[in-house]
Amino acid sequence: MKYYAIIVGGGSGKRMQNAIAKQFLLLHNKPVLMHTISAFISCAHKPEIILVLHPDLHQHWKDLCIKYNFNVPHLLINGGEQRFHSVRNGLMAIKDDGIVAVHDAVRPLVSCKLIAYAYEIAEEKGNAVTCIKPNDSVRKIKSDTESKIINRDELVLIQTPQTFQISQLRKGYQQHYKTKFTDDASVVEKAGFHINLIEGERNNLKITYPEDLELAHFLLK
Repeated sequence: MKYYAIIVGGGSGKRMQNAIAKQFLLLHNKPVLMHTISAFISCAHKPEIILVLHPDLHQHWKDLCIKYNFNVPHLLINGGEQRFHSVRNGLMAIKDDGIVAVHDAVRPLVSCKLIAYAYEIAEEKGNAVTCIKPNDSVRKIKSDTESKIINRDELVLIQTPQTFQISQLRKGYQQHYKTKFTDDASVVEKAGFHINLIEGERNNLKITYPEDLELAHFLLK
């Protein structure tokens, strides 16, 4: 069985209040993205890495690889207008069947254990989508002045990796883009497949705001 990982580059640094793209910010003296790729390479499944970045970021990434002596083999692919198009571009680079994990570039603390478990469940059941339960109470905003409590026991927070048999993901990404496609699971579900949820990790945080990066530094100590 062949294994792949499509690492999807994050957005700009606007919410980080930083001009540097989030995946290039330093975490323990090397870019976040290098931690993310290293997590997958450390996995026993040894997936082939497909990195999807906006074309304008390719040269900067190559320069960073030289600067930090980062020699992990990977294929660099152009990102698209939306995340949907970026994942589809990465998927098109895979010519064989097998299992593919799609993962956010800005989730550098994902464990090898979770990656491996997701590959195993996807191989057995077709897909595996990581999630955690919310700790906080949740309310739905109905208007500027009204809100409604939601039973948090009926909710989960979706993470990545989202891992699929490649045949499933290909069928999903044959569809046209829709704004309601918020992740790969929503794409594959729309194509008619059942989504298998597996327990994710609290430490598998997505670096979006400055405090997320501070927490990641703390967790890596």
